[in-house]
Amino acid sequence: MPKITPSLWFDGRAEEAAAFYASIFPDSRIDAVSRSPSDNPSTKAGDVLLVTFTVAGQSFVAINGGPQFPFTEAVSFAIDCADQAEVDRYWDALVEGGGEPGRCGWLKDRFGLSWQVVPREMGAYLGGPDAAGAARAMETMLRMEKLDVAKLREAYEGRA
Repeated sequence: MPKITPSLWFDGRAEEAAAFYASIFPDSRIDAVSRSPSDNPSTKAGDVLLVTFTVAGQSFVAINGGPQFPFTEAVSFAIDCADQAEVDRYWDALVEGGGEPGRCGWLKDRFGLSWQVVPREMGAYLGGPDAAGAARAMETMLRMEKLDVAKLREAYEGRA
């Protein structure tokens, strides 16, 4: 087990969430499902209590802790995407089944976890040497939900 493992808190849907995330990303799997040995405040004896899983090579723990601590945007995950096809694939998969699109490449999945789906090129457009181009790319990004690499490039280059 790695020294630091992110732990995600769910209200009875830990196994479903872990399976969902593992189905989307390469190098992902459910590693173990642990059931509660006795009744406790969040689960009954025999119910799923913890799920250890791997997403894109990163270890996670999902706990069925109850309704007390829903996700907020204070914790989120960014996905580095090689191209528009990857942006589209991850965006579509994460909003499927009840997720909600947000602004500037942000979304919430069906479990309420926040993600930003980011094309790798975005850093070059927002932090490139052309300050006016970066400002145009930023203004374009601020009007988007899912990020569009071609439109960001056109804005940076002054062709939008």
